[in-house]
Amino acid sequence: MTGAAVLALFLSGCGGETIESGSDGGGSGSGENCGTVNLAVNPWVGFEADVAVVKYVAEEELGCTVNTKDLTEEVSWQGFASGEIDVILEDWGHPELEQQYVEDQKVAVKVGESGNVGQIGWFVPPWMKEKYPDITDWNNLNKYADLFKTSESGGKGQLLDGDPSFVTNDEALVKNLDLNYKVVYSGSEAALITAFRQAEEKKEPLLGYFYSPQWFLAEVPLVKVDLPAYEEGCDADPEKVACDYPETPLLKFARKEFMDSGSPAANLVQNFSWTNDDQNLVAKYISEDKMDYDAAAQKWVEENPDKVEAWIK
Repeated sequence: MTGAAVLALFLSGCGGETIESGSDGGGSGSGENCGTVNLAVNPWVGFEADVAVVKYVAEEELGCTVNTKDLTEEVSWQGFASGEIDVILEDWGHPELEQQYVEDQKVAVKVGESGNVGQIGWFVPPWMKEKYPDITDWNNLNKYADLFKTSESGGKGQLLDGDPSFVTNDEALVKNLDLNYKVVYSGSEAALITAFRQAEEKKEPLLGYFYSPQWFLAEVPLVKVDLPAYEEGCDADPEKVACDYPETPLLKFARKEFMDSGSPAANLVQNFSWTNDDQNLVAKYISEDKMDYDAAAQKWVEENPDKVEAWIK
């Protein structure tokens, strides 16, 4: 589940990275009592916000040395086995990876919820809901398919997705709901945001994959399309999915050896929890206000001392 156009530098190249090609960034802390912590950074700004704040607290409050590695979701999990990744702060649901690395290899552990609740879905810009009130019912999507045709959609309506590494059932949904649409990948979160922003400004049709928490929804309140209601187990077979995405409490996972190390950073990761609003605010600092990680994190930390104290107690 991983900003705005200003994040293009961060987002570029994430799709095909390996652990070895990840970008390391050294922390400023001495690390004498804490040691080194390796944090995965998946390609969306909410994840960046998580990392920015945990990195800042680990370095400034605990004296850790923090390395960050820009990686896709699956490659991040591989780092648990190689020892090159200690923590994934925001997992949107990868049961097959959890089975492999937690249950089978036993190199990772589920640390708990991050406090954020994720919702993936299909959205249209607000102007479309106003002009076409019934467009948010999936049963009517084929009626409007011609509106969404693009040069890339092969005569069908376009459903715009983001980074191909993001959690998505969209191609199966299009097939299983018999929709006259083609999934087209924009390539990144930044590209999705740009597309939705322009669609609202220019009153252009757009149907696309999006999700919350995401700061952009405060700028452009995208309207969710109602797919067939989610029921437990309806997405168990990825090839047969014909239901909406569930609301997902986002989870933290970590390398087992790291969590057993007694490092104060492991305690921080265990206790770290904040709200969608918290994350969206830091994400806005990074993507819209163009603050660097440390400045964005410092601003939030100084305004939320009680929450930070609870994480490091």
